[in-house]
Amino acid sequence: MEMEKVPAAGYKIEGLWISGLQRKLSARNLMFPVKVIKSLMDARRIVRSFQPDIVIGTGGYASGPVLFMANRAGIPTLIQEQNSYAGITNKLLSKKVNKICVASNQMDRFFPSDKIVFTGNPVRQDLIKRDVDPGDARRHFGFHDQRKTVLVLGGSLGARKINQLIADQLPLLSESVNVIWQCGKLYYDKYSAYESSGVKVQAFLSDMAYAYSAADFIISRAGAGTISELALVGKPTLFIPSPHVAEDHQTQNALAIQSANAAMMVRESELDENFPVLWKELISNRELQERLSTNFLKMARPQATSDIVDQIETLLNA
Repeated sequence: MEMEKVPAAGYKIEGLWISGLQRKLSARNLMFPVKVIKSLMDARRIVRSFQPDIVIGTGGYASGPVLFMANRAGIPTLIQEQNSYAGITNKLLSKKVNKICVASNQMDRFFPSDKIVFTGNPVRQDLIKRDVDPGDARRHFGFHDQRKTVLVLGGSLGARKINQLIADQLPLLSESVNVIWQCGKLYYDKYSAYESSGVKVQAFLSDMAYAYSAADFIISRAGAGTISELALVGKPTLFIPSPHVAEDHQTQNALAIQSANAAMMVRESELDENFPVLWKELISNRELQERLSTNFLKMARPQATSDIVDQIETLLNA
């Protein structure tokens, strides 16, 4: 995605031929040493050519070679760990970098405690600056009754298991709430037929401020960026983490929020059995809703971007 989005924003981008080591026997692992060597050579060229004052990594595989070469060149380095469970790249890099910005507590399980700064994750500024009236937001989606609304988020491409769940449980959901269903562009043709007066199906949501304002409840994946946005919103949330990501970090993210009594969580493997029970509890228990909202809002870090920039400037001025 970044190979499209970064140039579209007006910035140059260079890719590295790097990927993760497969956890099971795979022919692709035979190429891993070659990819590492090639990526280290390319990273050295990029660092020498660009001559950065500081190098920042956010945990992807490409961060490894670039920050490794920056450290060897004596250039200040900073990593930003978005998740509550650190990825292997950041854990390896943490031994040499100067600062580590984190968004969760107890990250000294993974990193040297003297390098950690709790900043939170950057979020879209329009969510902070815009105040959309909930009534206007519901009418924006074509809802004119007084029923509450659930917002379903599966990511820009969509989440197959969540889409299957919503399709199966739509009779249960639509009994009590309107539904804004962001199904993803890969699934829109399949699920657009489910749209009705109380169900709005969209491939993607271009204006999240309206979507969040219209929502009374949220069903969502548990990516780090999404969680940081939802903390600002503070709506009662049910997480369905993806089990198909590195180190199962979405489940770890959701468990961290659940342990703070700030959201509910159900695993994909337990959806059929547990979702109807959890959903009915969520929409019927006013005390639960208020507790989840209050605790989630306490976790919001609206100034995360400026706090990270402060750390960068401190390193530059050292």
